[in-house]
Amino acid sequence: MRAFEGQRSDNQPVNRSRAEKEKLLRELKETLAAMKAHTSASLKQSVQKRIATLEAELRVAAPARR
Repeated sequence: MRAFEGQRSDNQPVNRSRAEKEKLLRELKETLAAMKAHTSASLKQSVQKRIATLEAELRVAAPARR
């Protein structure tokens, strides 16, 4: 079955607000900390990569503070 134009499955990035990104970052860090020793290395690496990506996005989009 084909998706129609504008549907979420169009492989488009999800636009998140700064608050949503911070929440996702916090959840990913908690997930990484809760992983057991026997968790696969590739899964840990993918979570770490996503954390690094989110941190970079938040640094770039950091609001100007006075």
